[in-house]
Amino acid sequence: MIEGHPEGDRLASELPSALGSAEEIAAHLKGKRAAMFLDYDGTLTPIVSQPEDAILADSMRDVLRELAGLCTVAIVSGRDRADVEPLVALDGLIFAGSHGFDIKGPGLRMEYEGGKDRLPDLDAAEQELHERIDPIAGARVERKRFAIANHYRNVVEDDVPRVEQAVREVLAGYERLRLSHGKKVLELRPDIDWDKGRAVFWLLEALDLDGDDVLPFYLGDDVTDEDAFAVLSGRGIGVIVGNPSYKTNASYGLRNTPEVEVFLSQLVGLIRDE
Repeated sequence: MIEGHPEGDRLASELPSALGSAEEIAAHLKGKRAAMFLDYDGTLTPIVSQPEDAILADSMRDVLRELAGLCTVAIVSGRDRADVEPLVALDGLIFAGSHGFDIKGPGLRMEYEGGKDRLPDLDAAEQELHERIDPIAGARVERKRFAIANHYRNVVEDDVPRVEQAVREVLAGYERLRLSHGKKVLELRPDIDWDKGRAVFWLLEALDLDGDDVLPFYLGDDVTDEDAFAVLSGRGIGVIVGNPSYKTNASYGLRNTPEVEVFLSQLVGLIRDE
């Protein structure tokens, strides 16, 4: 069961490797333009204890630069757009921050209107969360423009229920917010129908990439990426990174960030051969 997100029908361990499926992916790509959508944390960089330590490797940046010279590349992250953009530090890419609430790219700018209406709720909830969670050793409240991430990766196991209880108690006072789960994080977000999947769909339309001549890819490692995998099911290629315990909507799997880099390099070659 994936709370708040569409559940797929296969475990990541049951999926074919994207690296070992080059011929099959090349067949899907034949005669089509690629469009690449990528999560950041856990996909382009390994998961780390502190978010600010998730630094993009130079070799990964080089691959992204090559890929962006061949097709549309968009970074779709739970991070604030203003946070993830300098971490990637490449011109010509599209950045969709805060799970797609804040999008910017060449000739493109959008902040989802419904999200802006919830900013006062997020401001008030943030203060309450700091009061309740800051005293818990290892816990961290991270405010983003359109979300509040409550991290418990560095919290001792016995204190994790305290974090969960605090988040749920604060949430109970804000009917216009909802709870979203991630890797060792509980996030409060606007309770509206907007997520990474809808953001990807919006981008495909906005960039005139929604035709049959386009093959969209989405690579991600977290529960929040399932919305994007679901949107692309049957029309694109979803690749999950890692081996989560829940069932996924992705079509292929990769074990880790190094395999992501190899796969993207492999894709560069496939696109150039088209």
